[in-house]
Amino acid sequence: MRSQDYDRLYLSPPHLGRHELNYLHKAIEDNWVAPAGPNLDGFERDICEFTGARHCVALTSGTAAIHLGLRLLGVGPGDEVLCPSFTFVATANPIVYLGATPIFIDSEDETWNLCPERLREALAERQHQGRRPKALILVHLYGMPAKLREIRDVAAEFGVPILEDAAEALGARYKGQPLGTFGDVGVFSFNGNKILTTSGGGALVTNDPEWARKARFWATQAKDDAPYYQHSELGYNYRLSNLLAGIGRGQMELLEDRVKKRREIFAWYQKHLAGVPGLSFGPTEPTGVRSNRWLTTILLNPTETTVTPEQLRQHLETHNIESRPLWKPLHLQPLFAATPCFGGKVCEHLFTQGLCLPSGSAMTETDLRRVAEAIRELF
Repeated sequence: MRSQDYDRLYLSPPHLGRHELNYLHKAIEDNWVAPAGPNLDGFERDICEFTGARHCVALTSGTAAIHLGLRLLGVGPGDEVLCPSFTFVATANPIVYLGATPIFIDSEDETWNLCPERLREALAERQHQGRRPKALILVHLYGMPAKLREIRDVAAEFGVPILEDAAEALGARYKGQPLGTFGDVGVFSFNGNKILTTSGGGALVTNDPEWARKARFWATQAKDDAPYYQHSELGYNYRLSNLLAGIGRGQMELLEDRVKKRREIFAWYQKHLAGVPGLSFGPTEPTGVRSNRWLTTILLNPTETTVTPEQLRQHLETHNIESRPLWKPLHLQPLFAATPCFGGKVCEHLFTQGLCLPSGSAMTETDLRRVAEAIRELF
């Protein structure tokens, strides 16, 4: 059949239901459509209850949350911030917003996240130069928890605070504790492709009440307490709307089901693509770790197959199936061509040999079989 004979299978589309409508209808009936209201307050409480964080500030995006989080950590012009190279550009862009410089760190093979050994190397080198990075951004890629114990130990040894970018990892756990709660500040994204969506949105979580107050203040244009509009600090229009927070409240009721389904999809692919030459799945969950399996990812070993990820991606397109390469490392991006990077070979290898498969939680077994059959057809 031709590709146009099939409905498009997207990589990770939104998955909405009637739960969200209840909150949206109530907001419209009560005329609460501004960036304030019961849904916004309730959504923040829901996130705190789920994660165990004491305070939450719901924002317009995960990028906005990283921006405010770095500012809370004191990042400013001339500072350096450590950051994984293997991540989406939104992790690093807020560093530049603040006039600071990213220092990229390679991944390790087991979880594909930031390598503790390369982190130590970078911090030791900076210490030798009499410099200390202002912060470390720690990312949990594709919902897989990073090596938190090792990374936190190294950061603590050198006195560097952690901003935990859990944009892709809501619902994942490390030693039973929800991700987003291991750093000085935690960040989530609710973009349309995430496991929980508000169409666009994000959140900052912290256990520090003063930091939460400050983030909320900056996110609402930093309006001073005065009967007129007075501003003593730079602020931003970053607060999430009450309408979108209503979508989030409905989504939170289904979050554990969504995580369960994504994990089932990963397991299904593993079972039904077993034996395809050169194809492997990654990464495997270490003991005590639960990934939310936001996206199912594969690697193609060039010593065992002549099929490349790009050939597979194009072949899936002929079946109207969306797939996507793994993140292109930031140290290879033209934007950051002059930025230092410690290591780089691991994430470069992952980029050249990896692909993300359709993983939306609304996928049926028929959808999954269509993907698997298209893959086997090429091999």
